[in-house]
This record gives sequence, C-alpha cells and structure tokens, in this order.
Amino acid sequence: MDEHTEFENQRVTRRGSLLKLGGLLAALGGGGGVVASQSEGAGPAGVASGAVSCVLTPELTEGPYYVAGEKVRRNITEGRPGAALRLRLAVVNASTCKPIKGAAVDVWHCDALGAYSGVQGSSGTFMRGIQRTDAKGVALFDTVYPGWYQGRTVHIHVKVHVGGRVVHTGQLFFPDATTDAVYRRSPYSRRGARDMRNANDSIFVNGGSRSMLKVSKSGSGYVASIVMGVTRS
Repeated sequence: MDEHTEFENQRVTRRGSLLKLGGLLAALGGGGGVVASQSEGAGPAGVASGAVSCVLTPELTEGPYYVAGEKVRRNITEGRPGAALRLRLAVVNASTCKPIKGAAVDVWHCDALGAYSGVQGSSGTFMRGIQRTDAKGVALFDTVYPGWYQGRTVHIHVKVHVGGRVVHTGQLFFPDATTDAVYRRSPYSRRGARDMRNANDSIFVNGGSRSMLKVSKSGSGYVASIVMGVTRS
C-alpha cells in the first residue's frame, strides 16, 4: 500500500502544533537552541491573551514505512551517499511555549536513491534513528538529503515521544527550489526528474506548509531546522 492510499484510508485525528512565537521565541541559531521569553505575557497567560501565537495544524499520516525500536544515535546514514544534512528539530510545549527536555524524537526517511531500510525486502537501518532533546529542546541528526520515490514529494517522517507516549506524528518538507539544486548533484542526478512537487502532493496539501523545514547551506551540505509544538496531556 503506498502512502497516498494510506492517507486516504486513515485520517489521523490527533492534532499537534507547529509553534509561531514571533519576537517571544528566538529562531534556531548556531547553538541549536530555542529560548522562550521570560518577559510578561509569556507562558500560558501569554497564549491565552494572544501575545504568544501557537498555531495548531493537522498531524500527518505515519505512512507504511515506520519501524519501531530504532537505534538511539545521531548519525543515521550508515555510510549511504548523498548531500550531508544536519537536522535540528526543536520540541516545545504548545501550552507554555517552553522547550521540552528529554523528548524522544524518532525520524525515518528514504535514502538518496529513494529506498527505505527495513521494509519491502530492504535490509539495514539506514536513515532511521532516535535522539533525545537537550535542555534547549533540540534533537540533532546527521543524515543525507532525502531522495524521492514515485507519487511523493520529498519528506522526512517524524514522531515525538514524551513520557513514553506519542505526542506528535508528522512529516517534514523541503523547499522545492532547494531540492532542485540538490538533485542536480550525484547521486540524485542519476535518477532523472522527480514526479511530484510540494503543491501537488496529497499529504503536503493537508498541512505541509506548516511543516516546512528552514534549510540553509553549510559548506557542501545543508542544515534544516524546525520548531515543533506539542501537547503533553
């Protein structure tokens, strides 16, 4: 069953959130941190008053390629080729707008040639892993820029676990212009043009614009960041 069919057959009703904090939340910077303002208006009262804006978005389907019990590790490439990608995934409490320390962030995605590990006869555990968030709520992964496979735009799957419970299931997306630039390089260029862009992807159109990674160049590779707001209760 492909992910389009999975999405059509299974609407995920639980909702998560991606946080927009304006001036009250610093952007992910060189230190990889998320710092909530301690000024008046922050926290639950600030959320209630509208001073802090936490925007809820629909969660996105898990898809058919999740494998439970992956390794806790930062580097998930297992030597697979591709453009280096540093993921900086921040987790904050959507009610208080404060970073969550110790959340388990679980990611998985296809390799540069569009293959997933551990499913459909594929061996290995490449492009899969779990990291705990630090005191600033940030989990770091070293991976490669994902490839593409038929019928889907480029994406990374993510789950967030807090206190042994899944509090967010989603997918993370990349700007098409950045993907176009990456795919002109080897090994991506060996596959030819991809068949799906963000605007036409059936899952992206149901919340992907709020799950867009902020991607910047870093040497010959890239850094991709996002802040994910979750509800703990």
